[in-house]
Amino acid sequence: LRGGRSFFPFQLLLFHSRRLVVAAARMFTARKKIVKEKGAEPDDFEESVAQALFDLEATNNELKADLRDLYITAAKEVDVSARKAIIVHVPFRLLKNFHKIQQRLVRELEKKFSGKDVVLVANRRIMPPPTGGKSNARPRSRTLTAVHDAILDDLVYPTEIVGKRIRYRLDGSKVLKVFLDPKDRNTTEYKLETFAGVYKKLTGKDVVFEFPVQETA
Repeated sequence: LRGGRSFFPFQLLLFHSRRLVVAAARMFTARKKIVKEKGAEPDDFEESVAQALFDLEATNNELKADLRDLYITAAKEVDVSARKAIIVHVPFRLLKNFHKIQQRLVRELEKKFSGKDVVLVANRRIMPPPTGGKSNARPRSRTLTAVHDAILDDLVYPTEIVGKRIRYRLDGSKVLKVFLDPKDRNTTEYKLETFAGVYKKLTGKDVVFEFPVQETA
């Protein structure tokens, strides 16, 4: 007490000010882990994913070195079946670097966002069909089909796709059946509905992921 007045309110204000400064500093450093196109501002959920990446870089010795030069471009939470999924978009040029640590990274992110499946998808641009007969004006990798096929590969990585088949329904609609390497059944099967739901969200197309039936001798 001094002059009959308590300094507790001032101390409380100072404490909260320090917390705000620390929070702002963490947010600023986390912003390095997300770079959106055209300088757009990340939303609150994207900032939370960027913060999770920053925290892993700061505290996880297995991931620290690999995460140092990696960042994402977007993140979105979506409903798929009875679960929620987090779609994390990464720059195409960094996809191979993410693949090096993807299994460990996804495992750690799913711990931080408990009960939600995390998938990584590279940014790719679809170019419209060329006009005027200039068939060489568009790389095959920029066609709608190629980009959608690449999304399939991204979703199930590191599991390999071993076959595809189109099934036609009675109403004339069609659904793509994608067969995955059965050796990864134990680690991947629980995510099959998530893969299908995320693919539908990204492309508008129906897909079913399955493991081929293995014949017994």
